[in-house]
Amino acid sequence: MPSSSNAAAARHADANWTPDQPIVAIRNVHKSFGDFEVLRGITFDVMKGDVICIIGASGSGKSTLLRCINALVPIDSGSIKVEGQEVHQPNLNTLALRKKVGMVFQQFNLFPHKTALQNIMMAPVQVLKQDKDAVRERARRLLAKVRLEGKEDAYPGELSGGQQQRVAIARSLAMNPDVMLFDEVTSALDPETVNEVLLTIRELAEEGMTCMLVTHEMGFAREVADHMYFTDRGIIVEHGPPQEFFANPKDERTKAFLGQIL
Repeated sequence: MPSSSNAAAARHADANWTPDQPIVAIRNVHKSFGDFEVLRGITFDVMKGDVICIIGASGSGKSTLLRCINALVPIDSGSIKVEGQEVHQPNLNTLALRKKVGMVFQQFNLFPHKTALQNIMMAPVQVLKQDKDAVRERARRLLAKVRLEGKEDAYPGELSGGQQQRVAIARSLAMNPDVMLFDEVTSALDPETVNEVLLTIRELAEEGMTCMLVTHEMGFAREVADHMYFTDRGIIVEHGPPQEFFANPKDERTKAFLGQIL
């Protein structure tokens, strides 16, 4: 249970933040694992309602950055603020942060012994202590939102990979986050199930959800992104709106990367 001082700090930060400011503000973030420097001074802003797509080769720091935003990985230096709340401070109210920032991973991480409905209900009931009947109704609506009506009582082993990933998205939405992070969520899926997951993310973006995606789906990124970021060896090499980014990349490293995958 967070202390009263932690809660007060969270309220104070929220009170100072307004939607005309960045909902996520990243400043000069560095992160190393041993001698390997994964992030080498990352700086950018995400405004409310933005869809940000981050691309780059494996090991360029993309997934680590998302984990740092959600405080799953500590940073070595710099600053990450979500709605004005410094993510990497000693008295962080982790629960308050996780309510603001939802994250969906490559692997679905569903509880195999729980049904789809139960997986979605667990955090609101057990962590937030919300009313079980109200949560159940909301979970049913979320399953309908990700086009899984009729799968409420299905166990993960009875669902396709794409269906499991959509349950995972609904589970994150059950916390009513303000920002959604998607870490290569289609990379573990069969090709025929990729589009159903991308459609769900596209619908969230169209509804105004702030989304940050690490993705290899370039066609999808071109369609939904407001801003593209290309990372290489822990730095942002190039960024811009997708039309300009894909049609006229300026850095040779961006050109070489896009030339390999397009």
